[in-house]
Amino acid sequence: MSTAQEGRRDFVKYSFFKVSPEWRRLSPGERNQSKREFCEVVAEYADRITMASYSLVGTRGDVDFALWKIARDLEPINELMSRVNHTELGKYLETPHSYLAMTRRSPYVDTHRHEGQEGTSSTMRIIGRKYLFLYPFVKTHDWYQLPLEERQRLMGEHFTIGHRYPDVKISTAYSFGIDDQEFVLGFESDDPANFLDLVSDLRESEARPYTERDTPIFTCINKPLADCLDDLG
Repeated sequence: MSTAQEGRRDFVKYSFFKVSPEWRRLSPGERNQSKREFCEVVAEYADRITMASYSLVGTRGDVDFALWKIARDLEPINELMSRVNHTELGKYLETPHSYLAMTRRSPYVDTHRHEGQEGTSSTMRIIGRKYLFLYPFVKTHDWYQLPLEERQRLMGEHFTIGHRYPDVKISTAYSFGIDDQEFVLGFESDDPANFLDLVSDLRESEARPYTERDTPIFTCINKPLADCLDDLG
């Protein structure tokens, strides 16, 4: 299906940041000023980029906070990240992980529709639930050699399992040709136990042997950006 047939398609960017220990040695005034500047720069793009911020302090050791960004065009995302690099806080930030993807209509939804789940359209929206669980995903080469009917059957089992956990809302983005992974999967939920049980059930599905890679996995806590930066110190 062509882009014109699908309608609007968005770029999706997940950026994960780690602050240098040197930043914590700055005076409280310097730290607070750098946090205010960072928030002001991000806020300037609210009319062009849909964003949500997440703290990972306490959930992973290699990242401290994340920005989930959705935009019609790639250029505003590029411009925002360039501006971030020029902030005072940006001098102390590393980006250990980042994932670029786009939205598109899933090829498996024509015969199976799941109300409230992404994939039935080529746009994406952030629900804003308390937790986001995110990971890059790559399927094996054998998966793509299966007939579409067989892949549809296997995905049907996935949909059936997902129906057991209506609190867990999935957002699927596609990275074919534009980043290292094939998909980026985001799951929003208010209860981490539900997501844990969902993933446990999916491990037993018939499609599981066709998974080549689905790590690293990020457990993110939804917070205003200012609160995420306060978690840094």
